[in-house]
This record gives sequence, structure tokens and C-alpha cells, in this order.
Amino acid sequence: MPYQHVLYETTGPVATVTMNRPEKLNAMNLTLQREVVAAMHEAEDDPAVRVVLLKGAGRAFSAGYDVVPSDPAEAQHRRTDNIREDIQRLRGVAARWGEVWQLSKPVIAVVQGYCVAGGTDLAQHCDLIIAADDATIGFPPVRAMGSPPTHMWVYNVGPQWAKYLLLTGDSIDGRTAERIGLVFRSVPAADLDRAARELAEKIARTPWELLAANKGIVNRALELMGRTALQQMAAETDAIAHRAPVALEFNRIADEQGLKAALEWRDRPFRDGRGKSG
Repeated sequence: MPYQHVLYETTGPVATVTMNRPEKLNAMNLTLQREVVAAMHEAEDDPAVRVVLLKGAGRAFSAGYDVVPSDPAEAQHRRTDNIREDIQRLRGVAARWGEVWQLSKPVIAVVQGYCVAGGTDLAQHCDLIIAADDATIGFPPVRAMGSPPTHMWVYNVGPQWAKYLLLTGDSIDGRTAERIGLVFRSVPAADLDRAARELAEKIARTPWELLAANKGIVNRALELMGRTALQQMAAETDAIAHRAPVALEFNRIADEQGLKAALEWRDRPFRDGRGKSG
């Protein structure tokens, strides 16, 4: 099927879904989010496909959700004063990425450049993440904009690293992400595509029925730990956090002076731009 912001192709048993808004660092507007899910289902329905690679075109995997969407209706929807509407919108995000999580076929996120904010929501709903050594991974919006609308952090890195990353808004590189378990493997940027393809092809040697069974049992273990319920709680927490005075001030600066000024105001106290650790 045709897509506006996604490229879809198959090579043998491997499907590749590429977010294709490189001029926006693959910032995810609602259309892009929906198209990622639709492409995942296209791969799910293709009996020849056993593994899916999820990539971002250009210099980034994804710089997060599009906080300045071009669609006026979407922009208004994001800035609603009605907390119930905000919760429903954020639950929609969790539901979309939950569909990626529930796919019967393994999904590998291939991370280069920025994988921040909403980019981490999507990447962490994939089964494996392979990252470039110099990738930038984190959730800087916690400094002034809210909290993650989905929450897979504690499952991937444990409570202490989850708290550190979400209490500081610091970002880490691919090597550190591998060390703490946030990504499966970190490789030099020049080797990323080759390493991801080799991993996908290795997994694809196993028949789909067994891939689905073994992916499914690991997912069920996380469901027994409350994964789905936690995603709904995360959406509610983010909606509440959007009402914090600092978040309202961020929005005011963004409206009056532009997003760049708001981001500079947000990160200035940390003296590190978007922040790096490790």
C-alpha cells in the first residue's frame, strides 16, 4: 500500500520499514505513527516475511513526537486543556506502539543519530535494538514537558537507570546503552546497517512458528509484570505532568518565541544541551 511518510520493502524473509521524514529528523506526527503500524501489519500478513527491521531515514532514527505538527487539528488536539482528552490521546500512542509489541514477528530497531523522546517509546516496543556507538538516546522532555507517555524503561534497564535517565533527562550513547541493557548491541555507525541485516537474517533462519512462540512467551512474562497496565498509567501520568507550571511555561515560550527558544530555556540549567552521560 502507498505511504506518505514510510518506505516499505522486502528482501527475502526480511521486511524493512523506514520512517521517511529526514528533514524533520523523523519527528513522528500522527500520520507517521499510523503508517508505521500499518507497515508492521503489512509485514505481519506477508507469509514470506519472518523479521522486520525498523529504521529512520537520514541522520536520526527519530527525534521524537512532532511537537509542532503541520496539521492545525492535530496541533489543537495536542494542546487541549481537557485532561481527559489528553489521556485519551496519549493512550492512543500506547495502543499504537502496543501493536508493534504484539506483532508475532520479531522487530529490530536500527538506531542511528537521535533516538530521543518519543523515538525511545517506539524503539523500546521493538524486540531488539541495535544502535550506532555514537547514537544519542534519552528522554530530555522530562526536564520541562512531561513524562514518557509509554514506559518500557524499567523493564529494559532496571529501576536505578530508569530513574536516573528520567530524573535528569540526560542522554546516553550507544555504547552506554548496550552496557546497561537498553540496546542489544552497539556497533560503529559505518557497520550499523550490515550488522542489523546480519542479525535479521540470522533470526530469519528459524521458522515463523517458532519465532512467534518464543517471542510470545517472553512478552507474556512482561505482561505478568504488568506491562500493559503500566502503559496506561504512563499515559495518565504524562497527562497530569502536562499541567505542571514548568510545562505550561515551556508551552508559552514555544508559542511566543518558537520551539528552539523553548528547548534552549529547558536545557540551559543543565549546561549540556540535550545532555549526555556515560
